[in-house]
Amino acid sequence: MIRAAVLALGCALGGPALALSCLPPDVAETYRRAAEAEETYIVAQGRLTFDPARLPSTDMIPQQKPAHTLIPARLTGQALTKSGFDQAFDRAITLDVQCFGPWCASAVPGTEYLGFLERRDGGYVLTVDPCGGMGHPDPTPAMLDKALECLQGGSCMRTRR
Repeated sequence: MIRAAVLALGCALGGPALALSCLPPDVAETYRRAAEAEETYIVAQGRLTFDPARLPSTDMIPQQKPAHTLIPARLTGQALTKSGFDQAFDRAITLDVQCFGPWCASAVPGTEYLGFLERRDGGYVLTVDPCGGMGHPDPTPAMLDKALECLQGGSCMRTRR
């Protein structure tokens, strides 16, 4: 009886372990990535709206998933200037939802986002991936302050969690 239980446990655990390991998302790190990129970025925070039925699903069944799912979206809030999040921002954007193998990013419509938006072809794109990407949902005042501090040339180091 014990041998059967051990054998069953061994079979259950004997397959390959699949896990995605990501560093916790950090506003300072995201800011530095955007600042060092060849592409042009703006920083905005606000409510993200889109059709959630267009999100790719996450499951461990091997299948062909697109690396990028482009979803029409809207971000309504404020863009960051040297004096803070004080410029009205209400625009149609593209939400670029990326998958890494079986893991896909997710987003929830109506959620507040701090987004680092890439300017592409006259519009803006917010890229999210399973490790966070260029968007931070439900930003805290400290996260917004860190983005402003980075823009103003202050300390732009990873914040401790």
